[in-house]
Amino acid sequence: MALSGVGKTYNEPVLNDINLTLYTGRVLALTGENGAGKSTLSKIIGGLISPTTGSMRYLDRPYAPASRKEAEKLGVRMVMQELNLLPTLTIAENLFIDQLPNRVGWINRRRLREMARPAMEQVGLQNLDPDTPVGELGIGHQQMIEIARNLIGDSRVLILDEPTAMLSSREVELLFTQIARFKQRGVALIYISHRLDELARIADDVTVLRDGNLVCTDEIKRYTSDQLVSLMVGRDLDSTFDTSARRRGNPILKVEHFTRGSVLQDISLTLHRGEVLGISGLVGAGRTELMRAIFAADRIDSGQLSVGDPPVPVTLRSPADAIAHRIALVTEDRKGEGLLLPQSVGVNTSLGNSEKISRFAWLSAGREQQLAQEYIKRMRIRTAGTTLDVGSLSGGNQQKVLIGRWLARNCDVILFDEPTRGIDVGAKRDIYLLLNELTQSGKGLIVVSSDLRELMLICDRIAVLSAGRLVETFSRESWSQDAILAAAFSGYQHATGSTDHE
Repeated sequence: MALSGVGKTYNEPVLNDINLTLYTGRVLALTGENGAGKSTLSKIIGGLISPTTGSMRYLDRPYAPASRKEAEKLGVRMVMQELNLLPTLTIAENLFIDQLPNRVGWINRRRLREMARPAMEQVGLQNLDPDTPVGELGIGHQQMIEIARNLIGDSRVLILDEPTAMLSSREVELLFTQIARFKQRGVALIYISHRLDELARIADDVTVLRDGNLVCTDEIKRYTSDQLVSLMVGRDLDSTFDTSARRRGNPILKVEHFTRGSVLQDISLTLHRGEVLGISGLVGAGRTELMRAIFAADRIDSGQLSVGDPPVPVTLRSPADAIAHRIALVTEDRKGEGLLLPQSVGVNTSLGNSEKISRFAWLSAGREQQLAQEYIKRMRIRTAGTTLDVGSLSGGNQQKVLIGRWLARNCDVILFDEPTRGIDVGAKRDIYLLLNELTQSGKGLIVVSSDLRELMLICDRIAVLSAGRLVETFSRESWSQDAILAAAFSGYQHATGSTDHE
């Protein structure tokens, strides 16, 4: 496939004169900061949007798909950063939504399950029931189903947009195995990711976009990670991160013997002022479930939560109760649970902050705009203004809006579930510096991340969940990547108890 002079303009240009060639059996790494145009370019290739200028050729013919479905019929498939699943349907139904086996109008459930199992097995989901509704699964498992759906069938061009953002190391390895098989079959792949180590490992070529412009296309082996970062952001970034100014204070939150079915089993931990406590584990280990339980978004079967300085036992019946006790949750599912996508940046920033934007019980548009502008500047959000719909922003900028909203509430305990998912390297550093700033002001932070190196960079302690249990807590002085990974797998090999780790 070849692109010539491809551009896209909305209110202003977002892509300019892109010339690009894809080769069979090779992986092209497509990278750049949030808002650089990566997703726009991939959506043009995948048939989701049409270019404003330029042309494309595919299989020696002009290529201008009118829809994603038309592109897929031609063998061009895309695993999008945004999940494209139907939560009320089962895993098997989502996998084969366009080719459900039927007989005289009735779905052949037995045949559908038989078709689903090998598709699930190739991405490591063989332990799940194909008849499970997708809406009952966590985001990590949903991401693997989205990937499996697009691995089915005859693909000639496969686009993967941040496919590993929600995956643990085990799931990443399974995906890389599939990518190697696609290369052997002569498929041309576009791999979009901010994880430069992944790109160096699996990509043959690299294309870097900056502000909608193509700044580099070359063999990836010619560049170090630092050189790629400089091309992406237009400047050098310091790869170190200083946590020496942190001072761990008194306990501010205690989780004691949290139990919820099999997903959380007798979990106890303590969070202190001025520290970042990381939560590590495989997909399905209970990381998100623990965050939701602390925030009272899910009810626990047993256990006690204590909050304050010193921590005092409280009963939280809803997220509203959690917020009243100065607990915030930056959810992993920003589109489904965190933001109102059709609403403006101003509206989304001010959600839950009515006391700051109202006067005499009336909402003030001026105060809403002022609040939004403050956090646009603080979070370095790329947007044309406070009135722009959040849904039109890049994924990373949407995440910044969500974080900004919670910062405006000034909570003492902030739970971050995958806070840098879909965020580029420059913006990640902004988030890391923000975490440091919050700890120095006495906040207590719990951070869930699928990127173990990220946790080791920013955290003071890392608690490891495995099969619903807290199996070990490591301090900065005692952890290693091998030890943390071994703990993450341990619960799946034998039963492990949980103790109170402070």
